[in-house]
Amino acid sequence: MKHILIPTDFSANSWNALKYAACLYGYDQCTFYVLYIEELSDKSVNKNSIGTSLPIHKKLNLFFEQLAQLKSNFLHQFITLRDYGNFTDIIKKTVDEKKIDLIIMGAKGTSNYEHTIFGRNTVNVITKVPCNVLVVSDKVSIKKPSKIGFPTDYNIFYTYPILKSLTEVLQISNATLDVVHVTQAKTNFSNTQIANKAYLHDYLKEMFTGFHCFKEIQGLNIKETITTYLTDNSVEMLTMAAKNINLFQQLFFNPSKSQLNHQSSVPLLVLHE
Repeated sequence: MKHILIPTDFSANSWNALKYAACLYGYDQCTFYVLYIEELSDKSVNKNSIGTSLPIHKKLNLFFEQLAQLKSNFLHQFITLRDYGNFTDIIKKTVDEKKIDLIIMGAKGTSNYEHTIFGRNTVNVITKVPCNVLVVSDKVSIKKPSKIGFPTDYNIFYTYPILKSLTEVLQISNATLDVVHVTQAKTNFSNTQIANKAYLHDYLKEMFTGFHCFKEIQGLNIKETITTYLTDNSVEMLTMAAKNINLFQQLFFNPSKSQLNHQSSVPLLVLHE
């Protein structure tokens, strides 16, 4: 039984995240906790929300009616929650209380927050909540990914919890995995990078023979190179380790408009230990 948390603000992008979650885990027994958090400072509701002029309890009722559309899968149970307070603090509390395995966040595709594709709440959850996070924008198509990209610089060791989570998403999607290393010059690995790559290679060879590959790509700009790779290889999900913060910042902070548009159409799975 998987326990999945989906924060909602009644917007189209949070609804898209909910539908994507139900599709991705279509053959798995899951409890989906759909959480609305009313921050104490909130005075209004997002313009993209359902019924912007309605009070909260009526918005909840409308959302519950939509939620009924997803209840045809007997493997899925939906539980709605409502709480008050700081967004990140409430997420942390709910993760602990409900034994959450995965948080799925809706995203609007672009944001002015630190010039990243993610909003403030999403960035805070990724960086401050020790739980796997899947970010799904309103541009993402509702289907299981057939190919998953795994960008890495091999500077970190992938522990069992990270590899277990990676294994799970590959199994439920039946996708192939591209492990992608981008370098600005000819590859010259350190001893640490060599050891980390060898371990990852041995693990994937044992677990997913014939369903993974390792790619070395040379490019002057890592963000542009990854964006080109996504387009040319029809990648439908990106995944990376949360502790590889340097690579995360390189890929998702201060992107160009074209990089924003493409990266926001691909779900991002951030794996925690």
